[in-house]
Amino acid sequence: MTNGIGGGIQNEMDTREHETTGRDAAEVILRARDVTVRFGTTTVLENLSLDVYHGEILGFVGASGAGKSVLLRTVLGLVPKASGSIRMFGEELSDLSDAERIRIDMRQGVLFQHGALFSALTVLENVQVPMREYTDLPRELMNELALLKIELVGLPREAAHKYPSELSGGMIKRAALARALALDPDIVFLDEPTSGLDPISAAEFDELVGKMRDTMGLTVYMVTHDLDSLLSVCDRIAVLGKKRVLVEGTVEDMMHSEEPWVKSYFRGKRARQIVQPGGE
Repeated sequence: MTNGIGGGIQNEMDTREHETTGRDAAEVILRARDVTVRFGTTTVLENLSLDVYHGEILGFVGASGAGKSVLLRTVLGLVPKASGSIRMFGEELSDLSDAERIRIDMRQGVLFQHGALFSALTVLENVQVPMREYTDLPRELMNELALLKIELVGLPREAAHKYPSELSGGMIKRAALARALALDPDIVFLDEPTSGLDPISAAEFDELVGKMRDTMGLTVYMVTHDLDSLLSVCDRIAVLGKKRVLVEGTVEDMMHSEEPWVKSYFRGKRARQIVQPGGE
């Protein structure tokens, strides 16, 4: 997928590497290898490896405090890694110049936890933040593009001129998603997108994410605690524990895992409504 606003930037996948997973390395959007992150003497992530494939919705799950958001922020360059490799679109992020990193950043969209909208800006102005940061588009064109994204995520056109304090929780998440989509990214990072939402709003947001993936060709990396999201919209799941990825695969793989945390999460009391393998 090309980035329409970013000047038609083309995907530059690394086709030289090939894993034994049966999937072509050219499909890999994000590849982390042996990533270690420390805060002082505390090691949060150690020798963590993970692939995210083009066009998939990956659900990234783990116990509270396990380091899910730390990994996300490390990938985004907000937290430094102590060692390891992170490649995005086939390029090693630590080797990039500032100009090259901006080019990569323009191909990413981020929805931070709780939306993280600027309270002093309207929805329209919030959605325009990435446009103002990375482009020199005329104001009228930015207004039209921002309105297009606002409508795309299911918000009424009049919501564009409201402030975050005037929005419901579900509307805030949709506005934050509109901002994440502002530059027509190739990959979107969602940090706990359904947290704080009622079940109906959460289900509607999951459905929206699925539609965005299908219609825009997005790759979605979703950090979540929401079991319903994992079951309804994610193609694959990665479980973080013991400072690394413990298990990754489909929901069925999770249901068969004997890892204690995975077993408790997917087959425990809170998951009693889930259909067990072989069940009805």
